[in-house]
Amino acid sequence: MVNNAKGKIIKGVGGLYTVRLISGGDLPSGSLVKCRARGAFRHEGITPLAGDTVTLSEGKDASELAIESIEERKNSLIRPPMANLDYLFITMAAASPTPILTTVDKLIAIAEFNGIEPVVVITKRELDSEYADKLLSIYSRCGFTCFSLSAKDNVGIEPIDLFIKENMNGKTAAFAGASGIGKSTLMNRLFPSLSLSTSEISRKIERGKHTTREVELFPLSESLDCGYIADTPGFSMLDFERFNFFDKEDLPSTFREFEPYIGECRYTKCSHTKEDECAILAAVKNGDIPKTRHESYVELFETLKAKKKWN
Repeated sequence: MVNNAKGKIIKGVGGLYTVRLISGGDLPSGSLVKCRARGAFRHEGITPLAGDTVTLSEGKDASELAIESIEERKNSLIRPPMANLDYLFITMAAASPTPILTTVDKLIAIAEFNGIEPVVVITKRELDSEYADKLLSIYSRCGFTCFSLSAKDNVGIEPIDLFIKENMNGKTAAFAGASGIGKSTLMNRLFPSLSLSTSEISRKIERGKHTTREVELFPLSESLDCGYIADTPGFSMLDFERFNFFDKEDLPSTFREFEPYIGECRYTKCSHTKEDECAILAAVKNGDIPKTRHESYVELFETLKAKKKWN
């Protein structure tokens, strides 16, 4: 009997889900089972996602298993489609390709809004160590855990490896960033047992090709409370004009370095973009808030401000 067995969805393709059992039922914990979702989920407009903790029951016959219920989610994302993400390792290269910081900051804002802890990872420091150090300074000053490394030269791997070992137990993490920055290479160095796919980088356009088509979670050990790492098709849906990530009123709270200055401006409804006696603008001028971060904020604010709200 598998009724009331509990597990974690680690993959879903074409309505067929792979679940790693955590407890309950006759099957041993840690087993991987295939199942489908009850039809009731479709009627309710709910789609089970990788990362969901689910309860299983018998399906139409004893040989089939079905997802009976989904536990309340901590968060859920549009793309990649997954739930209950704890850490997002936001990865950029020091060079080749040069990072677009507004894209990095969009990823951070989405993570912050969804209660996901951003971790900033700067790769390829062997190509431009000076710029790698500049990026490290920008994001460390904002209060993020940051790592600067060279997977190629095996430099700086130990600190991030230690962070994962100390913080990932019972947690789920994903790596995000532009194509061609060495995410898969780094993940293979950190998690050699996973054998994640890699691709050649096009030297002509300095952009790689996504090598993964669906989200898959990999347990980091055989322990039932181990951490999971997500191999994903990329966090590519960052269009704030088309998709509802959050409203402009929520934007300041997604820039954690703004927090000490919120409420200190002259005007109650200060947008923190150009007003006189704005505490955040003063902090930018004094160097307490990195200029590039505020530039990203202003760009996002203007995008959200121009967006029409549909009731």
